[in-house]
Amino acid sequence: MATWNVNSVKQRMPRLLPWLDERAPDVVCLQETKLADAAFVDLLGPALAERGYEVALNGEVQWNGVAILSRVGLADVVQGIPGGPGFPHPEARAVSATCGGVRVHSLYVPNGRVPDSDHYHYKLAWLAALRDQLADGPSDVLVCGDINIAPADVDVFDPAAYVGHTHVTPAERAALGEILGLGLRDVVRDRWPGERVFTYWDYRAGMFHKDLGMRIDLVLAGAAVAGRVAAAWVDRQARKGTGPSDHAPVVVDLDVAPDGDIGPLVPAPSVRAVTGRLPQSR
Repeated sequence: MATWNVNSVKQRMPRLLPWLDERAPDVVCLQETKLADAAFVDLLGPALAERGYEVALNGEVQWNGVAILSRVGLADVVQGIPGGPGFPHPEARAVSATCGGVRVHSLYVPNGRVPDSDHYHYKLAWLAALRDQLADGPSDVLVCGDINIAPADVDVFDPAAYVGHTHVTPAERAALGEILGLGLRDVVRDRWPGERVFTYWDYRAGMFHKDLGMRIDLVLAGAAVAGRVAAAWVDRQARKGTGPSDHAPVVVDLDVAPDGDIGPLVPAPSVRAVTGRLPQSR
């Protein structure tokens, strides 16, 4: 499986489809799709159907937007976070579904903008609502996406450069810590405990080529799923070349579940905007 903030699926389509063909992930969580659900299906529906993907969407015009692509089954879709806050209205920042026996969440956590701003407090409230949703959910879970928090100082290129900024404040890290405290594992950091690993690099000033980035795109796994992790890595190749996103995909390989059930690997007859409970789009 993989998670990728594509920073506009329309702009990234020339990169996304070849990447799907090359990496062939069974489940993909996308963030910042920046398309309403119907527009997403019009743009990508036939191409995804040819590749065997069903799609769960929670999108809105121009901003935000999340998706789950799955070719191992897609069931019990929920858009948004039950009881979650808005700014001021609910935004398209979360979608979850069961894929191959695992509950998968694709998340685009609010940025927070400036510490102690209204958007910052919205971010903390949103994370608290996410914690409550996950606490009531199954343990076979993958929580994936652009979390907009660097879990520790090792996850930014220069901690001093981020003093006074969002993504690294104690309150944000504490909110993430409460989510991890539900029994989730940060599988990339588990795999690379002392390595310099980033997932986001600003477009400006050659930040990517200098490797001046942050690790803010995470895959958090429940204990049963974390025990199946065979590999976890950041696909830096997808950040190179012409017209990349400012984020790189995070890829996680899971061993087959003990019962051998990973869902049907067959082409989906069509791709549609799967609408679940709690519609949250504007």
